[in-house]
Amino acid sequence: MSVGTSSGPGAQDAGSPPAASRPPGDLAGLGIDPDQLPDGLVVADEQGRVICFNAAAERITAVRARDALGQPLEKALPLEDLEGRRWWQLTDPYGGLAIRVGQPERNLLLPGGREVLVSARYVRTRPTGPVRRLVVTLRDTEARRRTERSHAELIATVAHELRSPLTSVKGFTATLLAKWERFTDDQKRLMLETVDADADRVTRLIAELLDISRIDSGRLEVRRQPVDIGAAVGRHIQAYVAAGQPADRFLLRVQQPLPALWADPDKIDQVLSNLLENAVRHGEGTVTIDVTATASPRDGEHGESGEKAATSVTVSDEGPGIPEESMNRVFTRFWRGSKRGGTGLGLYIVKGIVEAHGGTIEVGRAPGAGAEFRFTLPVSAPAYLA
Repeated sequence: MSVGTSSGPGAQDAGSPPAASRPPGDLAGLGIDPDQLPDGLVVADEQGRVICFNAAAERITAVRARDALGQPLEKALPLEDLEGRRWWQLTDPYGGLAIRVGQPERNLLLPGGREVLVSARYVRTRPTGPVRRLVVTLRDTEARRRTERSHAELIATVAHELRSPLTSVKGFTATLLAKWERFTDDQKRLMLETVDADADRVTRLIAELLDISRIDSGRLEVRRQPVDIGAAVGRHIQAYVAAGQPADRFLLRVQQPLPALWADPDKIDQVLSNLLENAVRHGEGTVTIDVTATASPRDGEHGESGEKAATSVTVSDEGPGIPEESMNRVFTRFWRGSKRGGTGLGLYIVKGIVEAHGGTIEVGRAPGAGAEFRFTLPVSAPAYLA
């Protein structure tokens, strides 16, 4: 543990401060080693010399603890704000206002220009008394940057996907309004059908964004009802056949008996729609859907009577499949199996829906070398029947 314990300037006085004001070295009394903390921890004594510099602080700053301990804080941790001003001189924790209790988290720069998130707490033995300990926490900005990049990518994708249908809607409606009498009924119908289809596309995109928001915030609601999963798959197949797909392209195999499945029918339809659309658009040959009873994905066990306690649905095709190096990215945002359109958000939403049901989903290679998606849902039941 990188905590100073010498009898020098940082040593404990005979008049020991209360527990809440003791230096982090006293965390050992709670069975906590500062090196086990996930964030960087740097503590300076009443004279501004470093008495604690944990392992996370070493990793974030690239400064060795043995080089920092005993050094003045401004030398061991030479931080600057984004305008190039020396941070410790600017904030003056030891000589500034005695009513201050610390500094809120903000981006600061280490030597070399590396950004870190820094916050500070001033520990006093009494209100407005001198600072006895300066406690500084450090966090790497990489996680925040990844989140910001993800949000920026989402905004860019949404803007790109909205531009095309909205341009079409605006163009056709403006043309119809300006030259209504010049078009035949068939021409008007064609343009209005195009506007209707583009409006549906915008509606789907907005629904995807709402789903992502709920998934990311943990607020995706699941309204469980009895679901006949085999019949649900059959409806999707019939819709594809009605749209022109050959009936013999689909093979549905349902194992009987299946356990009673309680799930959100609309969200399960969304999962099936996405997986079947991927197989039809990006796969080749026969699309095979297997519905089987299996053990619960949560504990691998069977039900109380020994029956299978979950339902699995496997969707596979005979296309080129998914490259091995892409397998671990399939369920991330913006992953696309090909360049043939799409937002790259569908499988991310599918995973969120399945996990909201307490289930699991995985991807692999089908026996025919195509892609294979398999999701498993516990049978569950609504709370009022549990």
